[in-house]
Amino acid sequence: MNLMKPDFVVKATVQMGFPESVIQPLGVVVLICVVLYLIPNTAVLGAILLTGYLGGAVATHVRAGDPLFSNVLAPVYFAILLWGGLYLRCERVRAVVPFRK
Repeated sequence: MNLMKPDFVVKATVQMGFPESVIQPLGVVVLICVVLYLIPNTAVLGAILLTGYLGGAVATHVRAGDPLFSNVLAPVYFAILLWGGLYLRCERVRAVVPFRK
């Protein structure tokens, strides 16, 4: 959505205190991170970078005083799904974080 800059994205970004000029560069960053996540050899790097991006989203929502469960934790929910998907598809991640013995 950041690449297309619809009105609601511009409005929300400006309300959060960011200039409109950062919307598309942030979209490019997320797109690069997602591409890295989708490529098996760079999936862990992509997950780490996306986690950092989502951490920034959490910090922004906390600073803005948004509601906890709907806005602040939404990026956390997404990160859990992100790492869960990586856990299921990547044996290297399962080796590092073994839930079974």
